[in-house]
Formats: sequence, C-alpha cells, structure tokens
Amino acid sequence: MVIDMGYWTKVSKRIIVLIFTILGIYLAFKLAIFYMPFLVAFIISLLIEPLIKFVNKRTRLTRKTSAIIVLVFVSILLIGLLVWGIAGLINEASNLLQGLNSYIEGAYNQIQNVISNIDFKKLKIPENVSEVIQNSIWDFIGTISNFIKNFLTSLMEFLTQIPTIAIYVGISLVAIYFMCTDRFYMLDQLEHHLPKEWVKRIGKHMRELISSLGNYLKAEITLILISFTVSLIGLYIFKLIGLNIKYPLLSALGIGFVDALPILGSGTAMIPWAIISGINGDIKLAICIIVLWIIMSVIRQLAEPRIVSKHIGIHPIFTLIAMYTGFKTIGVLGMFVGPIVLIILKNIFSSLIDKGVGKAIFDR
Repeated sequence: MVIDMGYWTKVSKRIIVLIFTILGIYLAFKLAIFYMPFLVAFIISLLIEPLIKFVNKRTRLTRKTSAIIVLVFVSILLIGLLVWGIAGLINEASNLLQGLNSYIEGAYNQIQNVISNIDFKKLKIPENVSEVIQNSIWDFIGTISNFIKNFLTSLMEFLTQIPTIAIYVGISLVAIYFMCTDRFYMLDQLEHHLPKEWVKRIGKHMRELISSLGNYLKAEITLILISFTVSLIGLYIFKLIGLNIKYPLLSALGIGFVDALPILGSGTAMIPWAIISGINGDIKLAICIIVLWIIMSVIRQLAEPRIVSKHIGIHPIFTLIAMYTGFKTIGVLGMFVGPIVLIILKNIFSSLIDKGVGKAIFDR
C-alpha cells in the first residue's frame, strides 16, 4: 500500500494549526487576566471612541484635547460609581455574612416543615429513598451556603484592599489616556514592527472579530447595564416603601450576573425569589418582584432589537455546551468565557466551518 505523504502532511498541518490556535486563545485569556487593567482600559477606550470623535467633530478641537475632555468626564463618573459601589457592597456583604447563619437555619426549618408534611408512605416511596432525598437536599443547601460564604469572603477581601484597587484604577486611567490620545501612533508602530503578511492577516481577523465579537459584547454589556439599573432602582424603591429588601445592591448584582449568562435570564433569579417570598407569606413582596421582572423583560425585549443588530449565528445548544465547558474548565467565570471563545473560534475558522470541519481537514 502506497502512503500519500503529501496528503498526510497537509492534514497534519491543518490539525497543528487548529491545535495551536486553541492553545493561543487559551494563552491570550491567561494574559488578559494577568494584564487586566490594560484590558479594561482597551475596552473602555473602544467604548468612548465614538464620544471622542463626536466632541472632536463638533468642537473642532484636536483629537488629544477632545480625548482629555471625554476622559476627565468618564473618569469622574467611573470613580464616583466605584466609590459608591465599593462602600455599598462592603456594607451589604458584611451584614449578609453576619446574618447568613440565621438565613440558612430558616431555610433548613422551612424545608423540614415541607418534608414533614409529605406522606412518603402514600406516595409509596421506600424509606431509604426518602432518606437519600432528604440528605441530598441538606447537602445542596450546605453547598449553596458554603459557596455564598466563600464568595462574600473573597469579595470583602478584595474590596478592602483599597491600595491594590487604587493601583489598578490608576494604571487603567493612564492606559486609557494613552490609548485614546495616541491611538494612531500605536497602530503605526504595530504595523512598523510586524511583517506585512502578519499585519494583513491580523488586520483581517481583528476587523471580523470587532464586527462580531466587539458588537456582541457592547450589546450584551449595554443590556446587562439596563437590567442592573432597572433592578437596582426597583429594589431601592421597594426598600424605601418598607418591603423586606435588605441587600438591594447585592441583589441587583446577582440579577445582572444571571442576566449576563447566555440562554439564562433575570427570571432565573427573580421567579424563585418571588416564589420563596410567597411561601414565607410575604405576598406583597412576591407580587412586586414579579412586576419588576415583567417590567425588566419588556424593557429588554424593546431594547434588544435596537441594540443587537446581528445575531452571532450560533445555535443555543452550542452556546450551552460552551458555557458548560467553560464552567468545568475554569469555574463560574468560564460561563462567560466559554461563549466568547466559541465566537472567536467561529470567526477564525469561518471558512473551515463553512466547508465542514472534517471535510476541510481531511479532503484532498
């Protein structure tokens, strides 16, 4: 049998390129975490670029002056929100940590009452199976309570590291300044130091990524901010009128976190909250939460078609697989990272996917 070495060489090259691309994306995310202040600066510079162009065009000032004006305004806004957010989170997180044991005990008692009212004999459930169900429920509650404790403890440790946060913020602001004022100089330097072929390929892929991933992220961030803001305003109103809302900022962050996850939505957090409130006898709070969820859903449905101009072209099942893979690989953060990696891979290997992955690799 004659082995076609030329064919297998091509196949090997295609597989190696695929593997190295995946490894490169993994390394890029590791570096992004390490250089987080610069990544944040880059994202903010992209977000405020339209505003800089608007000021530059309307006032006819130089780009540098326009960038400084916009940056000062954005810096004051961001620092103000940061100080308010840190102070509020420290207060609510410390209060929640102090009262967490009583909340867990209340949850145990409620579940115990529900289980005691169930007649397992009538349901013909064996005693050993009912014990397994009860133990599983206790283990689930214990896992959730440990997760909340660990999360709040980590959050408190981070928020109380004021010097570290100040350094991150300072580096990010300086980086934003240079990225906004010397944008064209940096691009020229990049083209000067890289081979022309690299510049063409990087430029092509970057344009595609910015048009798909960039627009997608901007749209998602905008929608998440809308959900967070609406929920925060609504929860503070509920607190002001005397409803049992003890941690409005943490609750709004939790709702925004769930709403940020693809496929899931704010209802994943708010509907169970309303049901639990109703079971506890707080019908007024349950109704208010449902009303707030409906308002948020309507606002999101009205805003989404205007903000999201294009779909990412990926079936929800693949997004779900990407979320699960990310979660199993790097934890909760992976639920955000997984779909982003999927979008990046789709854009890089768009031609390969269009032909069919197996065909593109193994066809002669």
